[in-house]
Amino acid sequence: MSFITEDFLLYNPTGRRLYHEVARELPIVDYHNHLSPELLAENSPFEDPTELFIRSDPYKHRAMRMHGVPEGEITGDVGSRQLFDNWAATVPAVWGNPLHHWNALELHRVFGIEEPLSPQTAAPVWQTIRSRLQEDGFTPQGILTGFGVQTLCTSDDLLSDLTHHRRATAHGKLEVYPSLRGDTITGIDHHKFLRWLARLVEAAGTKVTDLDSYLAAVSHRLEDFAAAGCVLADHALNSGFRFYDAQESNARRTFDRVLRSEANPVRDIEALKSYLLVALGRCYAKRGWGMQLHVGAQRRTSARLRTLAGSAGGYASIGSPAHMESLAGLLDTIEGQGGLPDIVLYTLNPADNAAFGSLTGSFTEDGRPGKVQFGPAWWYNDQLGGIRDHLQTVANYGLLHHFIGMTTDSRSVMSFSRHEYFRRILCNLLGEWVETGHLPPSGDWLDQAVTNLCHGNARRWLDTKQRHHAQLES
Repeated sequence: MSFITEDFLLYNPTGRRLYHEVARELPIVDYHNHLSPELLAENSPFEDPTELFIRSDPYKHRAMRMHGVPEGEITGDVGSRQLFDNWAATVPAVWGNPLHHWNALELHRVFGIEEPLSPQTAAPVWQTIRSRLQEDGFTPQGILTGFGVQTLCTSDDLLSDLTHHRRATAHGKLEVYPSLRGDTITGIDHHKFLRWLARLVEAAGTKVTDLDSYLAAVSHRLEDFAAAGCVLADHALNSGFRFYDAQESNARRTFDRVLRSEANPVRDIEALKSYLLVALGRCYAKRGWGMQLHVGAQRRTSARLRTLAGSAGGYASIGSPAHMESLAGLLDTIEGQGGLPDIVLYTLNPADNAAFGSLTGSFTEDGRPGKVQFGPAWWYNDQLGGIRDHLQTVANYGLLHHFIGMTTDSRSVMSFSRHEYFRRILCNLLGEWVETGHLPPSGDWLDQAVTNLCHGNARRWLDTKQRHHAQLES
């Protein structure tokens, strides 16, 4: 018998009513995820359960490592059934971890499987899922529409193939748009930067001989993103990020040395990155795009796992608290040099919550509610306590009324069950506040608040940017 009951995580009458009568059937607008646009465009059935929800999920890989499963049997040349059995053997050890809830939700909601996954149930669960995957409706888009997904924005490098998004949308089940992942644009100290730059030159059909021509080539490619419906960009500001208000002449000299493969002092590299972030922020603002900043991941941990599992292998950790002077300096400089785009701030370190929550009130725009958002609980914070803490922080230091809601930040179609997870936690928390007298008794305002936080705010946030894009095009 599954513990995922109708009232899972709903501990008060008001919360139960809000979830079942208001939140449950609302469409999903997921504005930041790492799904493959090609997977959505092809929309072919999954080969087996492992391909569906284990092989592409670094959260599960991390748990298996911690349980002692050899790396070669996780990310190596391991057969699908063996990897599935390795995960089944790990699941009984993840109680208390959000993976326990997520895995149960995935199996229950998509396949109606109530028994917990374990070594004892692995064979029948494998067979049930494998059989169901042959049925109509269990394609990537079929699973997503089953979750109620309406709109997706994937995360795409500046040189990604953008034709897949149109093909995916053409199926008529959901809207699929690109969003720019801009880390390669600012990654001028990465050992592969010059090779990436050569590809950009080819894609833009222009030469890059200095900083100006580089930014022109980037802008050319941004036009392609805009034409494909992109209205969002995203940048990772990893642990240790520092902002330096670089002089243009110094930025030019540093970039010239990059082109010549000459060494640069660390301070000059960071100053050039800061210069590029400001230039990109101004560009996004002119286009009416939103700018998402993911802050605080410690991505350099185990060099061994980086070699074995790749750059997104699930071995990064929470970094040091953010340098708030740098973050505020970045936003202030963009704002002072031509206007700030709509901003979404994410932190991986929960020690930053109050600081991020308060920073949202430091940058505003007339007639633009929710100009700067403290984005949803991200990565390690995307769990029961983390989501509650995040919602409380937004309410304490900002306006929860304008919060744009949940996003998955995931590579797996099955992980969209996390929207249900978020909605249950949200409704229970609001119900708790009502029943303890922290909020007025439930009424139309409360139902509307739940509607906005689960769907309406994100829908309007994207629609505003798409209307701005349409006006520019006309």
